[in-house]
Amino acid sequence: MPPFSIDPATVVGPVALLVANLQRAEQFYGHVLGLRALHRSGPTLTLTADGATPLVLLMEQAGATPRPPRTTGLYHFALLVPSRLELARSLRQLAAVRYPLTGASDHLVSEALYLNDPDGNGIEIYRDRPRAEWPWRNGHIQMAVDPLDIDGVLGELERDSSDWQGIAAETTLGHMHLHVADLASAEEFYCGVLGFEVMVRYGPGALFVSAGGYHHHLGLNTWAGVGAPPPPPGSAGLRYFVVRLPNAAALEQVLARVRMAALPAETTDAGTILRDPSGNGVVLAVMPPRG
Repeated sequence: MPPFSIDPATVVGPVALLVANLQRAEQFYGHVLGLRALHRSGPTLTLTADGATPLVLLMEQAGATPRPPRTTGLYHFALLVPSRLELARSLRQLAAVRYPLTGASDHLVSEALYLNDPDGNGIEIYRDRPRAEWPWRNGHIQMAVDPLDIDGVLGELERDSSDWQGIAAETTLGHMHLHVADLASAEEFYCGVLGFEVMVRYGPGALFVSAGGYHHHLGLNTWAGVGAPPPPPGSAGLRYFVVRLPNAAALEQVLARVRMAALPAETTDAGTILRDPSGNGVVLAVMPPRG
């Protein structure tokens, strides 16, 4: 298959998650994270930050159990807030409601908080440093997992006296991070077919890829084990995430490569759904018109 680069304006989101109890999930995503309900349809709740843009779709499946360890699926989805001050506001809210973090890191290109929702779905809340500050070496972005300067982040609150009104309206779904069974086949799918570019190879077990030179729109890892199976039916977790192309022509370029690779695909109201080699659901769609 000839080399190809996906349109640089490509983004990810929203993400669709299966949860065991929609009321419990709504309480968490609303009260703890500060997202707002946008639309309800039966057992599905769509959440937003700005009142218009879908970020997270919660789909209730009664009796769903947490994704078992050492299976493929969601590692985390990442909510990108617009500033360090907004990261501090989220951190203050998490402390106020006494919700536990699972980690906090400085990745050189970004600063991040980590936590799990009540179904065990991993979540990152992060802010980017300006692109001019991202470190590069030999043509590759440098990333790390350094301790987060918690005091420095909280210091942003010295100039903020506002009450918590929810996560910032400018928040987007910045990236997805997935457990996969095999890095080589994941790279062939996301880069060789879809056209994302490798930005960082993190040791033998992780790969970060993007469109348009971003540090990563997708993280792919084998930390659940090389050859890990998909989670069993009825597990909470990732149902699919959307890759949004800026226009119909850009989408058709990618779909043509999907057909060339003879990958199974299904057309739905959400877009064209396919599965990566590890069984993770991916939907290809066009960005909705603004306004």
